[in-house]
Amino acid sequence: MGVISGRGQIMKTSVEDILGRAGAGSFQRRLLGIFGFVWAADAMQVLAVGFTAASIAATFDLSVPKALQTGTVFFLGMLIGASLFGKLADRHGRRRVLLVTVGCDAIFGLLSVFAPSFEVLLVLRFLTGAAVGGTLPVDYAMMAEFLPAKNRGRWLVMLEGFWAVGTVIVALTAWAASVYGVADAWRWIFAVTALPALIGVFLRWWVPESPMYLLKTGRAAEAKAVLDQVLVTNGQPPLGANVALEAPASAKTDGIFSGPLRRRSIAMLLVWFFVSISYYGIFTWMPARLAGEGFGFVRGYGFLVIVALAQIPGYALAAYGVEAWGRKPTLVGFLLLSALACALFVIAGNATMIAASILIMSFALLGTWGALYAFTPELYPTESRATGMGAASAMARFGGLLAPSLMTIVIAQSFVGAIGLFAFFLLLGAVMAGFIDHETRQKALS
Repeated sequence: MGVISGRGQIMKTSVEDILGRAGAGSFQRRLLGIFGFVWAADAMQVLAVGFTAASIAATFDLSVPKALQTGTVFFLGMLIGASLFGKLADRHGRRRVLLVTVGCDAIFGLLSVFAPSFEVLLVLRFLTGAAVGGTLPVDYAMMAEFLPAKNRGRWLVMLEGFWAVGTVIVALTAWAASVYGVADAWRWIFAVTALPALIGVFLRWWVPESPMYLLKTGRAAEAKAVLDQVLVTNGQPPLGANVALEAPASAKTDGIFSGPLRRRSIAMLLVWFFVSISYYGIFTWMPARLAGEGFGFVRGYGFLVIVALAQIPGYALAAYGVEAWGRKPTLVGFLLLSALACALFVIAGNATMIAASILIMSFALLGTWGALYAFTPELYPTESRATGMGAASAMARFGGLLAPSLMTIVIAQSFVGAIGLFAFFLLLGAVMAGFIDHETRQKALS
């Protein structure tokens, strides 16, 4: 649509239209590489909880459940950081929050390597968790706002796929430390997890502010400059002087629990909780269990590397599914498959069935995460997107917080019984996903 002014015709267009014209090209690939690099680092920080517990216990003469308190405080930090930094990103901008969080991630993660006592380590893991918790939701809100509608779901799952890369690296690091009998292996693992975040601080300086955020906050000229950067990087001509940006229409809300957002927010947050308590319950305890007694040949860090590699095809199928079948059907399907894999573990009568169930768990749970991360940021308007992602991430950290602490009681009674409980949680998650009243496949962001 055009509006005639004294200087001629002013052509009004939207950010979504310009991103559609730019396509998913060099700019988005560079952005994916930068966000993905730190995303892998964050995965390493999170999953280091399970891979370092035994070594921390040996260093400080503790029991493994006591050493897992590093996971409890880490997830507590993530819960606080996700909620706090998500709101700050909606209020003060995505870019500056990203720089602060990844910087703190690198600093406190590196300081963890040199912790002289368990008490100091707990404090440092809490601070690292707060930084990682703030990084995760803002990454996704920002990445979503640079992608055209027809590519968004697949690319967001691709970003989540870097979690598998981080999982493989931390598993290989723990395996190498075990093979070579490294003393205080946890220090080496934390050093490896902190290094990518340190590099990521410098990479993040290249990332411009989200044009959608700029436009929503009345900085249309800056938004246009960023979109020109996207267009030129992707080999397209920049916007002309006669082009004006039009902010997308969206209903003003009083928060993510107001009006039409209430039902989808409650349903989605419950899905995040059930998925997270199951995922972290399994992958916080499974490494220590398999590295110790295991189940027949299903034992040791070598098998854990195979488990980590099983995540990659899960992401690939989720990336296909969110575009071909839709966000909601893909999410429900992966939740049901995850529940089925946990149920298979419960009834498994031999090591072969146990191995198969664990591999299917890894495949299906990470496909579930891929669908969740593609779906959630699209459920909210720009002024609430980072807040919504922050709330979802905080709910996930609440589940992660319970996994190494409260679930200890259940796991102490029966590890197999705990996996059965996770199957029930994942089934509930599938039911909750069915209550989400919105499908976002190939729809413009508001």
